[in-house]
Amino acid sequence: MLLRSLVLAAAVVTSAATAAGSAAALPLPPLPLLSAPQPDSLTVVVAKSGRPDADGTWTLTCDGARAGGDHPAAARACERLGGFAREGKDPFAPVPAGGLCAQVYGGPVTARVTGTWQGRRIDARFSRSDGCEIARWENAEPLLPGVRG
Repeated sequence: MLLRSLVLAAAVVTSAATAAGSAAALPLPPLPLLSAPQPDSLTVVVAKSGRPDADGTWTLTCDGARAGGDHPAAARACERLGGFAREGKDPFAPVPAGGLCAQVYGGPVTARVTGTWQGRRIDARFSRSDGCEIARWENAEPLLPGVRG
């Protein structure tokens, strides 16, 4: 009886190994196509600039070379954002804490940018409260409007 059980177990193991080897030899189904990257989609809100043409809420979409939305400088803003992406720079990163910033006040203007950029969620706030924040704002132009005095 023991011998019969061993023979049966060996047969099961042999047929399983043969089936596994046969399955490995079969061609694999094609991989699904990767979905195209989603376009960048941002909302820009600017307030307290003192200029009616600079304050407001705009949408911006950037899909390769195509710019869309109602942003007043959509094509240039997408070009600038594309440049940041190619350089591996993040225009939405806050000013590093503890840095030395000139105590220069650039006015009460503020901006908030929300949405997605390069596949990441964005929620960035901008001001012109000191030299570092002014430089950050100006670096993001024309996404943010030029509001120099």
